[in-house]
Amino acid sequence: MRRYLFPLILGIVGCAALIQLGLWQLERRDWKEGMLDQITAGIQAEPVPLPDQIDPSMKYLPVTVTGTTTGAEIDVLSHTREQGAGYQVVSRFITDDGRAILLDRGFVPQDARRTERPPVRLQVTGNLHWPEDASSSTPAPNLDENIWFARDVDAMAQALDTLPVLVVASFVTGDAQGAEPIPVAVEGIPNNHLSYAFQWFLIAATWAVMTLALIWRIRQRSY
Repeated sequence: MRRYLFPLILGIVGCAALIQLGLWQLERRDWKEGMLDQITAGIQAEPVPLPDQIDPSMKYLPVTVTGTTTGAEIDVLSHTREQGAGYQVVSRFITDDGRAILLDRGFVPQDARRTERPPVRLQVTGNLHWPEDASSSTPAPNLDENIWFARDVDAMAQALDTLPVLVVASFVTGDAQGAEPIPVAVEGIPNNHLSYAFQWFLIAATWAVMTLALIWRIRQRSY
């Protein structure tokens, strides 16, 4: 019996630890779903006028803003399921109270990128946003071609000489000039905890099978 004791204890402790990790991931999934529900409720709340003082703690705040584009813009490489590759147009936008901000007007197809978009007056409903599009592998912007590969609020604000404030349009009144709004949504926020939980449970099952196989081999050697 002593021959079986150590592998049995190792198997039980290992399975218990792995199952606990899986259960923790299920708890994290419930937490993430609650957070996503809260963000969705915030995104869909009644919009308010653009606040006088703005900071990243106001992320997702629904706002309304009226003003004029200047013709200066940044093209961020993007795509949609329906239209394929294209660009998100981020324009320099002067509000009626004189503030220069960034306005993500939405998507244009690849062949419409060089279409002229002169200054135009717009009334916009959207959300304040500080997207986390960039990763360590994201290339630097191609400034010669004015092609960006991620939305970086601080860098875009410096390039277009605006406040570090981005409004992502969800509805535009006025000449949209071909840009189709892509409203802020929670679909881009990952929630992979269920798959992580499954992986831990699968490893626990594998650990249990390996433990039984080891005990079986010890038993065979005893004969």
